[in-house]
Amino acid sequence: MNLHRRHLLQAGAMALACAVFSNRVHAQAAQPPAQAFDTVNFEWADASRQRVVPSRLYLPAAGAGSKPIPLMVFSHGLGGSRHGYSWLGRYAAGQGIASLHLQHVGSDRQLWTGGNVLNLVGRLQAAAQESEAIHRVMDLRFGLDQLLSGELAGRFDAQRIVAAGHSYGANTALLASGARVQRHGKAVDLQDPRIRAAVAMSAPPFYGDGDARSILSSVAVPSLHVTCTEDVIRIPGYYSSAADRVTVFDATGGPRKWLAVYEGGSHSIFTDRGGTGGPTLNPQIKAATQELVLAFVRSVFDGEEADIAAWPQRHAALLARFSEGRA
Repeated sequence: MNLHRRHLLQAGAMALACAVFSNRVHAQAAQPPAQAFDTVNFEWADASRQRVVPSRLYLPAAGAGSKPIPLMVFSHGLGGSRHGYSWLGRYAAGQGIASLHLQHVGSDRQLWTGGNVLNLVGRLQAAAQESEAIHRVMDLRFGLDQLLSGELAGRFDAQRIVAAGHSYGANTALLASGARVQRHGKAVDLQDPRIRAAVAMSAPPFYGDGDARSILSSVAVPSLHVTCTEDVIRIPGYYSSAADRVTVFDATGGPRKWLAVYEGGSHSIFTDRGGTGGPTLNPQIKAATQELVLAFVRSVFDGEEADIAAWPQRHAALLARFSEGRA
């Protein structure tokens, strides 16, 4: 059987292999404003699946009379961990948005340290299997269950939850937001109704499942797609062009969607690595993306349109394209 056909999405499973050490080097991205936040680690375990779900929460500090806050749930790319994408989690918390970063144990950083380097391709392929793609979405659902039923539950606004992710994690976020693939004549529906918006960074295509629109048109929430003109995935046995990210955007349904394409960059520029895509461009793109995600959340949940309308002009020097679409 063709390898692509054996994967639920063949989304970014092989995708983030070009960002292999995403959690070893930390970017010098723009720091959040001087607003206090806490970092909380969880060692959750889902007994029903016999699977641990380590997570890290960036939580804005509670003040007197604090109102419930939005929550972003972030899914890492292949080989990542809960410690990754801190440039976004810290910024979000500094702006009053909680950010829960999941670790998917079947496709996390243990891929790089779990055996002989000669077996790496095999481990990557195992992490790309259909079962792991499903487990990742269930990790997201389980993480939300734990957080929204725990002692911190009162801090979050259950009507303002965003699923976000990079590469393989972007596909995880889109599945939780309503993307559907067909298996044995039936749609595999992993949508979590608590998700009200999605952020997809460097989303690979859903290989082996026909036309992208048939998979992604069922996404029914607003979405933000972020990529670069050099967002190319090129590893042994797998290739995905930068144009694939735009194809995912075009195929995604929902009432509103936005696409930001930076000039240059790389597939791994959105990880915590500080030099990939260029040592000058890297922190610039991260800082611009921080602002864009914040503007997106405020537009979707609060109806504040000014920031997202002004964003492309403010960052025109970095952009190759900025688009907005409506259903």
